[in-house]
Amino acid sequence: MTITEHSEHIVTAYDDELRALTAQLAEMGGMAERLVDEAVTALVRNDTGLAQRVMVEDQKIDALLRSIEENCVLLIARRQPMALDLRRIVGIMRTSSDLERVGDLAKNIAKRVVAISGPFQSKRFVHGVEHMAELALAQLKLVLDSYAVLDADVALSVRDNDEEIDSIYTSLFRELLTYMMEDPRNITQCTHLLFCAKNIERIGDHATNIAETVYFVATGEQIAHERAKDDQSSFTSVDPVSVAPADDR
Repeated sequence: MTITEHSEHIVTAYDDELRALTAQLAEMGGMAERLVDEAVTALVRNDTGLAQRVMVEDQKIDALLRSIEENCVLLIARRQPMALDLRRIVGIMRTSSDLERVGDLAKNIAKRVVAISGPFQSKRFVHGVEHMAELALAQLKLVLDSYAVLDADVALSVRDNDEEIDSIYTSLFRELLTYMMEDPRNITQCTHLLFCAKNIERIGDHATNIAETVYFVATGEQIAHERAKDDQSSFTSVDPVSVAPADDR
């Protein structure tokens, strides 16, 4: 084998290994999307069986993360990539970590479904959580598609659009808090719903993290400005007098 042929062989082997890693990441992304969708479906339908399956399936995402991390380290050690090649591998490691957290958040929602184990008194709040999940899943799908082609512009749009999810979460937080104060019997279910909504808001944050990774891999630069956050739930207060039942005023 000539030196040229040897070099070409090394390049081909590296490309094959990188494609295999990319395929693993795509599998992980598809699995994370599915688990979020199924966890929210279980919430809307009060389907504890489906929720329990989500909890079990999350283990597959954990296994994929371990495999991806091991393969990335081996690839760096063997090939010593530079510039874009190195950024691609670092990007795969970052993104796989975010996707593993998305799987954990889906599992957390599923756990809440099992804990609730009964029909909701007010379906409108459940549908509010469902709407949040639709937006978060759309963001996640879009950013994973942008990763496949390293589209920095699409990644930036995903990062900017996260504000809508934050805004809906803050609104839902206020409504649920008011609903609990109006009737303490709603506290348990509403608390579980609040945690579900927060988990979905965090999924949106992980989609944003992936968007920032896509931008870094594609351009070699970190996004300079901080992302605006519209989640104002930490600063939300409710006047007990304004929401108290008429008989208590």
